[in-house]
Amino acid sequence: MAKLVEMDEQVSVFAQMEEDVGPVILINKFSVDPGEFDQFLTGWAIEANKFKEQPGFISTQLHKGIGGSGTFINYAVWESAAHFKKAVNNVMNPNDRMSAYPASTVASPHLFKKVVVPGICVE
Repeated sequence: MAKLVEMDEQVSVFAQMEEDVGPVILINKFSVDPGEFDQFLTGWAIEANKFKEQPGFISTQLHKGIGGSGTFINYAVWESAAHFKKAVNNVMNPNDRMSAYPASTVASPHLFKKVVVPGICVE
């Protein structure tokens, strides 16, 4: 079964879902054995299709590391942390979370919000 490893040891993604903030970006880093890439992509597409039907979903994009890398990054935009939390509760059964992914998959999801840096990063 796939494994969840928090990106930030101090704050879990589940604690982040309790914040009243939006919009939010979900960054989910996946590590996958090369022999299971096709199975991972199939599992990711199954999960992504479930999430994209949920209220508050804006967009998603999957990226793969180059040069033989087994690292994938999912970048998803949500209207708010509350929308993402509701989607997780609607889509994912706690008893079989991540069951669509191959056993080698290690996922590290984390929620972010945009930071304004004058002259560089806009609001």
